[in-house]
Formats: sequence, C-alpha cells, structure tokens
Amino acid sequence: IPQEFSIFSKETMKNPLVTQDLSTITSNTHPAMRIIPILFLSAIVSIASAAEWQVLFDGSSLDGWKAAEENPESVRIEDGVLVLNGKRCHLFWMGEDGKASFKNFEAEVVFQTEEKANAGLFFHTEWQAAGWPGKGLECQMNATHGDWRKTGSIYAIKDVKEPGHTDGKWVTMKLRVEGDVVKVWVDGKLHNEWTQTAEHTLKKKRLD
Repeated sequence: IPQEFSIFSKETMKNPLVTQDLSTITSNTHPAMRIIPILFLSAIVSIASAAEWQVLFDGSSLDGWKAAEENPESVRIEDGVLVLNGKRCHLFWMGEDGKASFKNFEAEVVFQTEEKANAGLFFHTEWQAAGWPGKGLECQMNATHGDWRKTGSIYAIKDVKEPGHTDGKWVTMKLRVEGDVVKVWVDGKLHNEWTQTAEHTLKKKRLD
C-alpha cells in the first residue's frame, strides 16, 4: 500500500520540507481568501525506513511523485523548492516503481510558515484521485491558522495547542512511526506522542 506523506494549505502557507517516509503533499486554498496559500518544501525531502535514508525530493524534479487529479497546477518547483500554491491538491510519493510502501519510518521535514498557514503530512495512507485522504493519519503543520490544532498534532486523534515555532522562521519537524507508537519532534524537542491501543476503533484513521 503506498503510504502518503501529505502537506496541505487551507488558507495561507509557506512551508519548506524535508522527510524520511514520504508519499503525499497537498495544497488547499479557501476560495474566499485573497491571500493564496503557499507551501514551500525544501530541496531535501528524505525518508528513512530500516537503516538507510531515501531522498524523495531533490530540488529539481518530481520523479516518483504522483499528483491527485484535482488542481495539479497548484504544485510546482521554483528555485529548487517545492511550492504548493492554490486550491487543494495532494502529491503522493509512489516511488520509482510506483510501489512505495512504508510502515515503520522516520521523516524529517524542514518548513517555514507564514501567517495563517495550515499544512499537514499524511502517512499510512494511499493514493486517491480527489478529496481529503480517506485513509491514514495526518501530522499537522500550523502555527497561526484559526484551526486550534497546531503543529505536531496527530489530527483529531492526539492534538496539541502550542505549535512550538513561529511564522517566518525555518523549523525542523521529525515524525517517527514505530509499531503502534507515533512521536513528533519540533526543533529537536519531543512535541507529541501517541500510542494506538485496542480502544482505537476507527477503521480508516489508524496505523496499518
């Protein structure tokens, strides 16, 4: 099952990114907003499952990625940076052979938000043509957006109210999935931790 690493913007965003277990990136713009969401992903997007790191975005191409069928124009590369700017569009990491799959992994993301930016990384998910991913979990990226769930939240599962960073500055977020445990670090500090127990009965919003 292809795993999705997803970044999306609901209203306004500017985020660079580095990752280890990556499959999708998303952009979503609120039509009423004058300021278009922008997400920048840094030239280093890499993922580590097992012992080796894998670079997923090298700053020059989208080889190994597959965009959703809605609003593909929202994704572009500019000056070595992956930019998500416009209406919602997920970008899925499929791998060179189209069969990328990650279960236990570590992902490191370097990003920068602007005021009201709202992004997220989806994981343990799979490609779909349109809409929000129906399967998997989201690690939130949001410092000042109106949504109270801030950076490092396992969205609507284990949320945090403080982002651990400010807009306009580069921040490093690390996401680790090992067994039933998800951990998130922001600038080297453990920011959130969640364990999927038998009491977690959601059939799609879960770790495989």
